[in-house]
Amino acid sequence: MADSSQALIQVNIVAADHPVWHGTAKSVTIPASEGGMGILADHEPVLTVIKGGTVSVVDPAGERHAFEVTDGFISFDSNRLTVAVERGRDVVRTTSEPAGDEA
Repeated sequence: MADSSQALIQVNIVAADHPVWHGTAKSVTIPASEGGMGILADHEPVLTVIKGGTVSVVDPAGERHAFEVTDGFISFDSNRLTVAVERGRDVVRTTSEPAGDEA
């Protein structure tokens, strides 16, 4: 049986004319119509409209992926997230590192 502290989200981001990104994630932040929304593994099921903005995905290695998207919707259930948008593109990839030098 899998340890729930290690649970991951299967993510599929798709635009109307092409797949944008798919893979596993520790967390995802979306621009929900009522404001930013974070999704972690084992989140309750949700179906919601999103507005144009940035979808941020943190993969299991801690790498952050950012995608500019237009209006669309997300569906999350059983640790599977689908982000369906009219247009989307990959904009940033950075590695998350502990903040050791900040004062």
